[in-house]
Amino acid sequence: MKSITINGSKRESVGKKATKALRNAGQVPCVLYGGDQPVHFSAAELAFSKLIYTPNAHTVVIALGDVSFNAVLQDIQFHPVTENILHIDFYQLFDNKEIAMDIPVILNGVPLGVRAGGVLRRNRRKLRIKALPTNLPDNIQIDISELKIGNKVYVSELLNDAYNFLHSDNTVVCQVKQSRVTVELEDEEEEGEEGAEAAEGTETSGEAAAEGTTAAEA
Repeated sequence: MKSITINGSKRESVGKKATKALRNAGQVPCVLYGGDQPVHFSAAELAFSKLIYTPNAHTVVIALGDVSFNAVLQDIQFHPVTENILHIDFYQLFDNKEIAMDIPVILNGVPLGVRAGGVLRRNRRKLRIKALPTNLPDNIQIDISELKIGNKVYVSELLNDAYNFLHSDNTVVCQVKQSRVTVELEDEEEEGEEGAEAAEGTETSGEAAAEGTTAAEA
């Protein structure tokens, strides 16, 4: 998995007054958990843009002077009005300790069902997995080109030895459903067939009646 480096500085004071001063200066107060004790630090808000405003998953190298930590984003808080970043929590990574993380799903190909008039529905754009840091994938790719109308892709079909899914096996990742237009066309075809059959029945009855009249006259 690709990594993004965040250059920051350790925080000596963690009170409300100090935190407010940091935000006014364009800095984001952060906490790194998972180690022997929490590490409080701050970094410029612009430093997080490539980590937050992207659909991709990344690990993070937090560089605090001569010390650095490998981590993943755990939680982020935004201002309800300005949408500025208020606070970020990170979780420290260790080579021998598994970590849970949301990984984006990438669908490859155009399903046969879509070519036939169906609609692709994405039930999960991300899947949560648990793995050692070295086994974290950049994304989970799925070939959907053979999916027909009514077909679904389940988590059980994506099992991998490198990581475990934190979802039930019957979780639907994506599916091809019948579109409303296709249903309406089928209904119209059925109505047309029923109408044709009724017309044939009427013609047959008329012919039989005509034959009966002729026989009676004879």
